[in-house]
Amino acid sequence: MKILIADTMHSSLFDMLHAKGWAFDYQPQYRRDDIRAALPAYDGLIIRSKTFLDKEMLMQADRLRFIARAGAGLDLIDLDFAAASNIAVFHAGAGNRDAVAEHTVGMLLTLFNNIIKADREVRSGIWDREGNRGVEVMNKTVGIIGYGNNGSATARRLSGFGCTVLAYDKYRDHYGDAFASACTMEEIMQKADVLSLHIPLTDETRYLIDDAFIAAVQKPFYLLNQSRGEIVSLEAVVNGLKSGKLLGACLDVLENEKITKLSPAQQDAFDYLRSSDRVVLTPHIAGWTHESYVRINEVLVDQIANWLNSFLRQS
Repeated sequence: MKILIADTMHSSLFDMLHAKGWAFDYQPQYRRDDIRAALPAYDGLIIRSKTFLDKEMLMQADRLRFIARAGAGLDLIDLDFAAASNIAVFHAGAGNRDAVAEHTVGMLLTLFNNIIKADREVRSGIWDREGNRGVEVMNKTVGIIGYGNNGSATARRLSGFGCTVLAYDKYRDHYGDAFASACTMEEIMQKADVLSLHIPLTDETRYLIDDAFIAAVQKPFYLLNQSRGEIVSLEAVVNGLKSGKLLGACLDVLENEKITKLSPAQQDAFDYLRSSDRVVLTPHIAGWTHESYVRINEVLVDQIANWLNSFLRQS
Protein backbone atom coordinates (compact mmCIF):
# COMPACT_ATOMS: atom_id res chain seq x y z
CA MET A 1 0.00 0.00 0.00
CA LYS A 2 1.30 3.42 -0.97
CA ILE A 3 -0.01 6.64 0.58
CA LEU A 4 0.30 10.27 -0.49
CA ILE A 5 0.37 12.82 2.35
CA ALA A 6 -0.45 16.11 0.66
CA ASP A 7 -0.70 18.47 3.60
CA THR A 8 1.35 19.53 6.61
CA MET A 9 1.12 16.84 9.30
CA HIS A 10 2.58 16.30 12.75
CA SER A 11 5.73 14.20 12.57
CA SER A 12 4.20 11.55 14.84
CA LEU A 13 2.27 10.30 11.82
CA PHE A 14 5.41 9.13 10.07
CA ASP A 15 6.47 6.80 12.89
CA MET A 16 2.94 5.38 13.02
CA LEU A 17 2.96 4.65 9.29
CA HIS A 18 6.44 3.14 9.45
CA ALA A 19 5.32 0.88 12.29
CA LYS A 20 2.52 -0.45 10.08
CA GLY A 21 4.91 -1.04 7.20
CA TRP A 22 3.06 1.31 4.88
CA ALA A 23 4.96 3.24 2.23
CA PHE A 24 4.21 6.94 1.95
CA ASP A 25 5.34 10.12 0.25
CA TYR A 26 5.17 13.33 2.26
CA GLN A 27 4.48 16.23 -0.11
CA PRO A 28 2.97 19.06 1.96
CA GLN A 29 3.84 21.59 -0.73
CA TYR A 30 1.55 19.95 -3.28
CA ARG A 31 -1.30 22.07 -4.60
CA ARG A 32 -4.43 21.04 -6.46
CA ASP A 33 -2.83 20.29 -9.81
CA ASP A 34 0.06 18.41 -8.17
CA ILE A 35 -2.31 16.22 -6.17
CA ARG A 36 -4.49 15.47 -9.17
CA ALA A 37 -1.47 14.46 -11.25
CA ALA A 38 -0.02 12.27 -8.51
CA LEU A 39 -3.14 10.46 -7.28
CA PRO A 40 -3.24 7.67 -9.91
CA ALA A 41 -0.07 6.22 -8.35
CA TYR A 42 -1.46 5.91 -4.81
CA ASP A 43 -3.78 3.69 -2.81
CA GLY A 44 -4.43 6.26 -0.10
CA LEU A 45 -4.48 10.01 0.41
CA ILE A 46 -4.05 11.86 3.70
CA ILE A 47 -4.94 15.54 3.73
CA ARG A 48 -6.12 18.31 6.03
CA SER A 49 -8.22 21.08 4.51
CA LYS A 50 -6.45 22.97 1.75
CA THR A 51 -7.93 21.18 -1.30
CA PHE A 52 -11.47 20.36 -2.40
CA LEU A 53 -11.52 16.71 -3.44
CA ASP A 54 -14.28 16.88 -6.03
CA LYS A 55 -15.13 14.63 -8.96
CA GLU A 56 -12.56 16.33 -11.17
CA MET A 57 -9.83 15.55 -8.65
CA LEU A 58 -10.84 11.94 -8.05
CA MET A 59 -12.11 10.61 -11.38
CA GLN A 60 -8.65 9.66 -12.68
CA ALA A 61 -7.49 8.14 -9.38
CA ASP A 62 -8.32 4.55 -10.36
CA ARG A 63 -5.98 3.07 -7.76
CA LEU A 64 -7.19 5.20 -4.84
CA ARG A 65 -8.90 3.16 -2.12
CA PHE A 66 -9.17 5.62 0.76
CA ILE A 67 -9.04 9.28 1.77
CA ALA A 68 -8.14 10.15 5.35
CA ARG A 69 -8.88 13.68 6.54
CA ALA A 70 -6.91 14.90 9.54
CA GLY A 71 -9.86 16.72 11.04
CA ALA A 72 -13.56 16.33 11.72
CA GLY A 73 -15.41 17.93 8.79
CA LEU A 74 -15.84 16.25 5.43
CA ASP A 75 -17.39 19.12 3.48
CA LEU A 76 -14.30 19.39 1.24
CA ILE A 77 -14.76 15.85 -0.09
CA ASP A 78 -17.32 14.76 -2.71
CA LEU A 79 -18.67 11.93 -0.59
CA ASP A 80 -21.17 10.77 -3.21
CA PHE A 81 -18.49 10.36 -5.86
CA ALA A 82 -16.14 8.70 -3.38
CA ALA A 83 -18.84 6.18 -2.43
CA ALA A 84 -19.67 5.48 -6.07
CA SER A 85 -15.98 4.88 -6.72
CA ASN A 86 -15.56 2.57 -3.71
CA ILE A 87 -13.20 5.01 -2.03
CA ALA A 88 -13.40 4.75 1.75
CA VAL A 89 -13.38 8.07 3.62
CA PHE A 90 -12.05 8.49 7.16
CA HIS A 91 -12.00 11.49 9.46
CA ALA A 92 -10.63 12.14 12.91
CA GLY A 93 -13.64 13.51 14.74
CA ALA A 94 -12.69 11.58 17.86
CA GLY A 95 -9.17 12.98 17.72
CA ASN A 96 -9.96 16.57 18.61
CA ARG A 97 -13.28 16.29 20.47
CA ASP A 98 -11.75 17.01 23.87
CA ALA A 99 -9.92 20.04 22.54
CA VAL A 100 -13.11 21.36 20.89
CA ALA A 101 -15.10 20.82 24.09
CA GLU A 102 -12.55 22.63 26.24
CA HIS A 103 -12.33 25.50 23.77
CA THR A 104 -16.11 25.84 23.67
CA VAL A 105 -16.36 26.06 27.45
CA GLY A 106 -13.39 28.42 27.55
CA MET A 107 -15.00 30.81 25.08
CA LEU A 108 -18.30 30.72 26.96
CA LEU A 109 -16.63 31.52 30.30
CA THR A 110 -14.60 34.26 28.65
CA LEU A 111 -17.76 35.85 27.28
CA PHE A 112 -19.82 35.45 30.46
CA ASN A 113 -17.10 36.95 32.65
CA ASN A 114 -15.99 39.80 30.35
CA ILE A 115 -12.44 38.49 30.52
CA ILE A 116 -11.20 40.04 27.26
CA LYS A 117 -12.79 43.42 27.99
CA ALA A 118 -11.60 43.45 31.60
CA ASP A 119 -8.07 42.43 30.66
CA ARG A 120 -7.87 45.16 28.03
CA GLU A 121 -9.16 47.76 30.50
CA VAL A 122 -6.80 46.81 33.32
CA ARG A 123 -3.85 46.98 30.92
CA SER A 124 -5.02 50.50 30.07
CA GLY A 125 -5.20 51.53 33.72
CA ILE A 126 -8.98 51.18 34.08
CA TRP A 127 -10.22 49.38 37.20
CA ASP A 128 -13.96 48.91 36.54
CA ARG A 129 -15.48 46.14 38.65
CA GLU A 130 -19.17 46.95 38.18
CA GLY A 131 -18.83 47.37 34.42
CA ASN A 132 -17.40 43.86 34.23
CA ARG A 133 -19.87 42.07 36.47
CA GLY A 134 -20.23 38.56 35.05
CA VAL A 135 -22.91 35.98 34.33
CA GLU A 136 -22.83 32.44 35.75
CA VAL A 137 -23.20 29.27 33.71
CA MET A 138 -24.90 27.65 36.70
CA ASN A 139 -28.61 26.99 36.11
CA LYS A 140 -28.47 28.03 32.44
CA THR A 141 -30.08 25.81 29.82
CA VAL A 142 -27.61 24.98 27.05
CA GLY A 143 -28.90 23.61 23.77
CA ILE A 144 -26.43 21.55 21.73
CA ILE A 145 -27.24 21.00 18.07
CA GLY A 146 -25.30 17.99 16.82
CA TYR A 147 -24.54 15.28 19.36
CA GLY A 148 -21.60 13.49 17.85
CA ASN A 149 -18.01 13.51 19.07
CA ASN A 150 -17.74 17.24 19.72
CA GLY A 151 -21.27 17.84 20.95
CA SER A 152 -21.21 15.00 23.44
CA ALA A 153 -17.74 15.93 24.74
CA THR A 154 -18.97 19.50 25.25
CA ALA A 155 -22.06 18.30 27.11
CA ARG A 156 -19.89 16.19 29.42
CA ARG A 157 -17.97 19.28 30.48
CA LEU A 158 -20.95 21.60 30.73
CA SER A 159 -22.82 19.14 32.93
CA GLY A 160 -20.25 19.79 35.63
CA PHE A 161 -21.24 23.46 35.77
CA GLY A 162 -24.72 22.74 37.07
CA CYS A 163 -26.53 23.69 33.91
CA THR A 164 -29.25 21.81 32.04
CA VAL A 165 -28.00 20.45 28.72
CA LEU A 166 -30.44 19.65 25.92
CA ALA A 167 -29.23 17.92 22.76
CA TYR A 168 -30.69 17.57 19.29
CA ASP A 169 -29.26 15.39 16.53
CA LYS A 170 -31.32 14.74 13.42
CA TYR A 171 -29.24 11.72 12.41
CA ARG A 172 -29.12 9.79 15.69
CA ASP A 173 -31.60 7.85 17.81
CA HIS A 174 -31.51 7.20 21.55
CA TYR A 175 -28.58 9.55 22.11
CA GLY A 176 -29.61 11.00 25.47
CA ASP A 177 -27.13 10.18 28.23
CA ALA A 178 -26.02 11.22 31.70
CA PHE A 179 -24.80 14.58 30.39
CA ALA A 180 -27.62 15.71 28.09
CA SER A 181 -31.29 15.03 27.46
CA ALA A 182 -32.30 14.26 23.90
CA CYS A 183 -34.98 16.65 22.67
CA THR A 184 -36.42 18.26 19.57
CA MET A 185 -35.14 21.36 17.85
CA GLU A 186 -38.37 23.07 18.89
CA GLU A 187 -37.66 22.35 22.56
CA ILE A 188 -34.18 23.82 22.28
CA MET A 189 -35.57 26.93 20.62
CA GLN A 190 -38.10 27.30 23.42
CA LYS A 191 -35.79 26.72 26.39
CA ALA A 192 -32.16 27.48 25.54
CA ASP A 193 -30.23 30.31 27.14
CA VAL A 194 -27.14 29.22 25.21
CA LEU A 195 -27.04 27.56 21.79
CA SER A 196 -23.90 25.63 20.76
CA LEU A 197 -23.41 24.29 17.23
CA HIS A 198 -21.57 21.02 16.55
CA ILE A 199 -22.84 20.02 13.11
CA PRO A 200 -21.22 19.47 9.71
CA LEU A 201 -21.62 21.86 6.81
CA THR A 202 -24.11 20.45 4.31
CA ASP A 203 -26.63 21.90 1.89
CA GLU A 204 -29.17 21.50 4.70
CA THR A 205 -27.14 23.29 7.39
CA ARG A 206 -25.67 26.08 5.27
CA TYR A 207 -26.87 29.33 6.87
CA LEU A 208 -29.09 27.43 9.27
CA ILE A 209 -28.64 30.32 11.69
CA ASP A 210 -30.19 33.26 9.88
CA ASP A 211 -32.51 36.11 10.83
CA ALA A 212 -35.56 33.84 10.84
CA PHE A 213 -33.91 31.23 13.08
CA ILE A 214 -32.74 33.83 15.59
CA ALA A 215 -36.19 35.42 15.67
CA ALA A 216 -37.80 32.02 16.27
CA VAL A 217 -35.76 31.32 19.43
CA GLN A 218 -38.07 32.16 22.31
CA LYS A 219 -35.63 33.84 24.71
CA PRO A 220 -32.68 36.16 24.20
CA PHE A 221 -29.69 33.80 23.99
CA TYR A 222 -25.97 33.36 23.52
CA LEU A 223 -24.66 31.69 20.35
CA LEU A 224 -21.55 29.50 20.09
CA ASN A 225 -20.23 28.20 16.77
CA GLN A 226 -17.25 25.83 16.73
CA SER A 227 -18.38 23.87 13.67
CA ARG A 228 -18.31 25.56 10.24
CA GLY A 229 -18.53 29.26 9.52
CA GLU A 230 -21.07 29.02 6.72
CA ILE A 231 -23.64 27.55 9.09
CA VAL A 232 -24.09 31.01 10.61
CA SER A 233 -24.91 34.22 8.77
CA LEU A 234 -22.71 36.91 10.26
CA GLU A 235 -25.17 39.56 9.11
CA ALA A 236 -27.86 37.76 11.12
CA VAL A 237 -25.56 37.68 14.16
CA VAL A 238 -25.05 41.43 13.88
CA ASN A 239 -28.78 42.00 13.52
CA GLY A 240 -29.43 39.80 16.54
CA LEU A 241 -26.89 41.65 18.66
CA LYS A 242 -28.33 45.01 17.66
CA SER A 243 -31.88 43.94 18.44
CA GLY A 244 -30.93 42.34 21.75
CA LYS A 245 -32.17 38.90 20.73
CA LEU A 246 -28.57 37.74 20.80
CA LEU A 247 -26.93 38.50 24.12
CA GLY A 248 -23.50 37.53 22.86
CA ALA A 249 -21.62 35.26 20.48
CA CYS A 250 -18.53 33.03 20.57
CA LEU A 251 -17.32 32.36 17.04
CA ASP A 252 -14.33 30.17 16.31
CA VAL A 253 -15.27 30.05 12.62
CA LEU A 254 -16.50 32.65 10.14
CA GLU A 255 -18.47 32.31 6.92
CA ASN A 256 -15.41 33.67 5.11
CA GLU A 257 -12.16 32.97 6.94
CA LYS A 258 -10.05 34.82 4.38
CA ILE A 259 -10.51 37.98 6.40
CA THR A 260 -8.42 40.08 4.05
CA LYS A 261 -10.76 39.19 1.17
CA LEU A 262 -14.22 39.85 2.55
CA SER A 263 -17.11 41.12 0.48
CA PRO A 264 -18.37 44.60 1.42
CA ALA A 265 -21.30 43.08 3.34
CA GLN A 266 -19.03 40.59 5.11
CA GLN A 267 -16.60 43.39 5.98
CA ASP A 268 -19.37 45.47 7.53
CA ALA A 269 -20.50 42.52 9.64
CA PHE A 270 -16.95 41.63 10.66
CA ASP A 271 -16.16 45.21 11.64
CA TYR A 272 -19.17 45.26 13.95
CA LEU A 273 -18.32 41.90 15.51
CA ARG A 274 -14.67 42.67 16.16
CA SER A 275 -15.55 45.94 17.86
CA SER A 276 -18.19 44.41 20.14
CA ASP A 277 -17.47 43.48 23.76
CA ARG A 278 -20.27 40.90 23.46
CA VAL A 279 -18.36 38.83 20.92
CA VAL A 280 -15.40 36.47 21.38
CA LEU A 281 -13.52 35.53 18.21
CA THR A 282 -10.82 32.90 17.63
CA PRO A 283 -9.17 31.83 14.32
CA HIS A 284 -10.62 28.32 13.85
CA ILE A 285 -8.53 26.85 16.64
CA ALA A 286 -11.11 24.87 18.60
CA GLY A 287 -9.60 21.41 18.44
CA TRP A 288 -6.18 22.86 17.55
CA THR A 289 -4.06 21.72 20.49
CA HIS A 290 -0.66 20.06 20.75
CA GLU A 291 -2.35 16.94 22.11
CA SER A 292 -5.03 16.75 19.41
CA TYR A 293 -2.38 17.12 16.71
CA VAL A 294 -1.00 13.72 17.75
CA ARG A 295 -4.34 12.14 18.67
CA ILE A 296 -5.78 12.89 15.23
CA ASN A 297 -2.98 10.85 13.67
CA GLU A 298 -3.63 7.96 16.05
CA VAL A 299 -7.32 7.94 15.19
CA LEU A 300 -6.67 8.03 11.45
CA VAL A 301 -4.08 5.25 11.50
CA ASP A 302 -6.38 3.04 13.58
CA GLN A 303 -9.22 3.58 11.11
CA ILE A 304 -7.02 2.83 8.12
CA ALA A 305 -5.67 -0.32 9.79
CA ASN A 306 -9.17 -1.58 10.63
CA TRP A 307 -10.34 -0.89 7.09
CA LEU A 308 -7.31 -2.62 5.58
CA ASN A 309 -7.79 -5.71 7.73
CA SER A 310 -11.42 -5.90 6.67
CA PHE A 311 -10.49 -5.31 3.03
CA LEU A 312 -7.91 -8.09 3.09
CA ARG A 313 -10.33 -10.55 4.72
CA GLN A 314 -12.85 -9.90 1.98
CA SER A 315 -10.30 -10.22 -0.82
